[in-house]
Amino acid sequence: MPAPDAPLIVVGLSRDASLSAGRAFLRSAGVDAADEDARALLLVACGIDRLALVTAAAAPVSESEAQQYRSLLDRRAAGEPTSRILGRRAFWTLDLEVRPGVLDPRPDSEALVRLALRVGRRHGRAPRRILDLGCGSGALLCAVLDEFADAHGVGVDLSDEACAATRANLAACDFGRRAAVFRGRWSAALVGPFDLIVSNPPYIRAGDIAGLDREVRDHDPRLALDGGPDGLDAYRELFAGAPDILGRDGVIAVEFGSGQAGDVELLANGRGLQKIDAEQDITGRPRASAFAIT
Repeated sequence: MPAPDAPLIVVGLSRDASLSAGRAFLRSAGVDAADEDARALLLVACGIDRLALVTAAAAPVSESEAQQYRSLLDRRAAGEPTSRILGRRAFWTLDLEVRPGVLDPRPDSEALVRLALRVGRRHGRAPRRILDLGCGSGALLCAVLDEFADAHGVGVDLSDEACAATRANLAACDFGRRAAVFRGRWSAALVGPFDLIVSNPPYIRAGDIAGLDREVRDHDPRLALDGGPDGLDAYRELFAGAPDILGRDGVIAVEFGSGQAGDVELLANGRGLQKIDAEQDITGRPRASAFAIT
């Protein structure tokens, strides 16, 4: 798609008119969430909140605000996700930091949180020890620790950047004293038992990565996307190690991609794990399954 014309945002233009211009610009660039993104970027450029945009919509934008807004819109039109531009992402009930080199958590992964909360309470008691394998930004670990107030968590990731991002988000959410983060490969060298294991591993087939949307392909780290030739490499390792670190009545809940539910279940069954529950994403597609030792 050719680059759209620069948005008509000039000094003295009202906030409301600037929002309309930004919205039209992003639409012309093919951005799906043009309305929401244009608003979010304008709030940052003007240093205001949503209420101020409503109550002072006629206020003129300053030269610095107009320049900043144009710059942010250009970045979004070029394919950079708004969450990465802002460095923040709303996930579950939390506001999390999004860092370069770390997977950007997305709403689909909230299906895994819903599932984890349900299976975590299946015996009428909350889990006390929680493990997040491939923790990335720490979104999953932060979400479940927020819901299970008496639990302690461990996050593991092979990426130094991801470990740092998880530590930062745990601290910002005031969970730092209830969690530890280690660099490692899945469950290698870990000692259980854990009551609940969650994981959103890389599950894109290596040959499909080049065809992903640019927001993902160009901005998420390949380490967090590449699931090997069939997209299932990570699950083989996850399920191989899970029985050794799961406690009695422990559960492992994993996210997967479209069409992978059956293959993931077969891999789990091959390691003595039986599916006990599942959850769909916001589009109604199977997105996460939970397994326990049979």
